[in-house]
Amino acid sequence: MYEERPSLLVPGAVLWRADAPGAVVLPDGCMDLLWIDGRLLVAGPDTGPHPAGEVPGTGFAGIRFAPGAAPALLGVPARELLDRRVELAALWPGAQVRRLAEQVGAYGDPRTGLERLARARAAEAGPADPLAARVAAGLRAGHPVAAVAADVGLGARQLHRRSLDAFGYGPRMLGRVLRLQRALALARQGLSAAEVAHRAGYADQPHYAREVRALAGTTPGAYAAAWVGANRETPQPSGSSTTA
Repeated sequence: MYEERPSLLVPGAVLWRADAPGAVVLPDGCMDLLWIDGRLLVAGPDTGPHPAGEVPGTGFAGIRFAPGAAPALLGVPARELLDRRVELAALWPGAQVRRLAEQVGAYGDPRTGLERLARARAAEAGPADPLAARVAAGLRAGHPVAAVAADVGLGARQLHRRSLDAFGYGPRMLGRVLRLQRALALARQGLSAAEVAHRAGYADQPHYAREVRALAGTTPGAYAAAWVGANRETPQPSGSSTTA
């Protein structure tokens, strides 16, 4: 079983939990703070699919942060966690992490503990780079990288450096990941591959198929078939939130 809900305390974040390893983890431009069998871990931004069961455990909960929001909270540039799953104790003092893990586990629902931990940490660390939200919004809307750079008042190299720290990869890669998420959301609505390609902003259907293969390790048809076979009432998420 998988379920998620928006956080009421951490803007843009999503709280989720799963009873067992879920589907393959697909890139979504996000980072997660995870609670797995009493351990705290961090799931970094992904560039491709990660297998289910990559992090072993029997009970999974997480808070998925909006793109660009986690580095300030964690105190680590996103590029250092690219395609990685690491123990929080590798980033913060071990004694502190053990105490925080106990506090999170004391809640009946670990998501509540993760949410309060994230809120407290955000208050200490200060706000995320405000540029990140603007960049992600522009790319999510399908705007070209050059237009996004002009909108935020940065040159191409400056935007790339800031994006590496905020998202783990440059703006072009982030744009591809966010476009993939748009496409998969449309595919889950039952639209044809041709219609998905058009609405998501791909040049054509073959372009859409190549990107799904490159970023998700599957084909549009296989993804749609797997979705139809899944329980639509409790959908598995895309992105790092499925890390388990």
